[in-house]
Amino acid sequence: MNEITTFQKKMQDNNIDAYIIPTSDYHMSEYVSDFFKSRAYLSGFTGSAGTLVITKDKGYLWADGRYYIQAANQIEGKPIELMKMGQPGVPDISEFLAEYYSKEENITLGFDGKIMSTTDVLKLKEKLPEKVIINSNIDLVNLVWNNRPELPFSVIYKLARYFNGKNYKEKINELREKLALDNIDCHIISSLEDQAWLFNLRGNDVLHTPVFLAFTIVTPQTVTLFTDNKKVDLVVEKYLNENDIILKEYNEIYDYIKQFKNKRILIDYNKINYELYNSLLNKNNTIINKQNPTLLMKAIKNPTEIKNIKIAHERDGVAMTKFMYYLKTNFGKAEMSELSLSDYLEKLRKKNKGFVDLSFNTICAFNEHAAMMHYSATPESSSKVEEGGFLLVDSGGHYMEGTTDITRTFALGKITDKMKLHFTTVLKSVIALDQAVFLKGCNGLNLDILARGPIWKLGIDYKCGTGHGVGYLLSVHEAPNGFRWKIVPERNDSHEFVPGMITTDEPGIYLENKYGIRTENELLCVEKETNEWGTFYGFETITYCPIDLDAIKPTLLTKDEKDWLNNYHQKVFDIVSPSLSPEEVEWLKEYTKKI
Repeated sequence: MNEITTFQKKMQDNNIDAYIIPTSDYHMSEYVSDFFKSRAYLSGFTGSAGTLVITKDKGYLWADGRYYIQAANQIEGKPIELMKMGQPGVPDISEFLAEYYSKEENITLGFDGKIMSTTDVLKLKEKLPEKVIINSNIDLVNLVWNNRPELPFSVIYKLARYFNGKNYKEKINELREKLALDNIDCHIISSLEDQAWLFNLRGNDVLHTPVFLAFTIVTPQTVTLFTDNKKVDLVVEKYLNENDIILKEYNEIYDYIKQFKNKRILIDYNKINYELYNSLLNKNNTIINKQNPTLLMKAIKNPTEIKNIKIAHERDGVAMTKFMYYLKTNFGKAEMSELSLSDYLEKLRKKNKGFVDLSFNTICAFNEHAAMMHYSATPESSSKVEEGGFLLVDSGGHYMEGTTDITRTFALGKITDKMKLHFTTVLKSVIALDQAVFLKGCNGLNLDILARGPIWKLGIDYKCGTGHGVGYLLSVHEAPNGFRWKIVPERNDSHEFVPGMITTDEPGIYLENKYGIRTENELLCVEKETNEWGTFYGFETITYCPIDLDAIKPTLLTKDEKDWLNNYHQKVFDIVSPSLSPEEVEWLKEYTKKI
């Protein structure tokens, strides 16, 4: 009996006709710890995003364009249908369930309200027939998942002033000023990244995301932190006491908030789980659904953070350049695989001063594997890197000085003119967005066409955004800034650009069963000038690693594009070469030469 069949038996035992399993934890985090990987356990699909709905007949898996290929491969042979999000004729989950229950005689929908966002549940309630009974307080997965991992545990640590640039009291005072504008009596923060940023604390409860499981309640007079008290050592306990931060146990929040009556309460429906929301109802509370003020506050990096982030990128650039040197000088001589190369790059990063962790699982994908945007090599799938083609490496690191995210695609052996055309076109897209100068008020929706345009001219598109915000020793994906060509409400990345925001620039071309190409740099938003026409912004590239000249067709580049590449490579050489061996420096001269 497979996992889906076993689960359906438990649904029947509990009189549930359909059950929703999102990819989420109690905080609506993008990346979750092993305890919360219920969707992966039941479906076999291991991507970072997706939702599984199980009915009494079969399963349905919603996945976005990044994961179409991977999801199809991983659910093959299972009683699960792939629902390709965003494709014509594919309903969203609420539309699907509305149609499903319009035909069903039985009328109970189940889910665990602690891992469903308030936004998603309210959307469901709006669409579902009135006859549907919702059971939002049942974790059926726990009944079938033998040897389920424990909730994560890591000791919380302080981030020194040298790294954060703004102390807790400065941040809480600024936050309270923003709350006062809306006459807020109580603000509940669930987002793990927002809390880590606010308190200048970090942890290790989520793989590759230095946060800790917690909730926070801010009032005009008090701040209460709900977390596992065993994670708080004497140093952090003293820090909390000095800053008048009240400490309570993690799960106490559910009973604690039931005392609130006649309060104006600010929560972000996208970030608060439905169980918390439900506990605030029917007590004459006025609930304000608004983005956490801390979201924008932490996205605009302060001068100390910007200075440190550039240091992190310089160190990371050395690791990436050393990796490129090893790859280029040993290809065809030493045995290589996707996994062995991932491990080699991780070892290089670990040698860097201030290294904390990888910022996400390294994507090291050769040839057809690179066509899967978020492919992750396993011992079973890892390809040998021995024939000609493209190797795509998307990776990054967390340092005490900040977080990095970089992608380079390397040409190995002989590649075709068409491959060079595609690689050079992606480079043209990177440069076009990098060079943007735009009026204050523009967001990623205004600018995405600059990157996508050269690729669209080839009649090709990539099924993802062009770029995302990056946190400071926090999540590698950080709202509210990003680049994409259309509004995707759940991504929350269309805020206007503000100096201090950091956003990736990563267009690509992906040909199924052939190869994938992506080049990714991080861009710091900066002010260019203010004149009678307004204030103009632009970008500064803060990623430092060669772009593979072996894959470029120079005749496809304009003079301005060649100048950009030559200037960029000169900057890479100046920054990286002092940390290389003499042999590596000589090699780097060749791979940063002018074209």
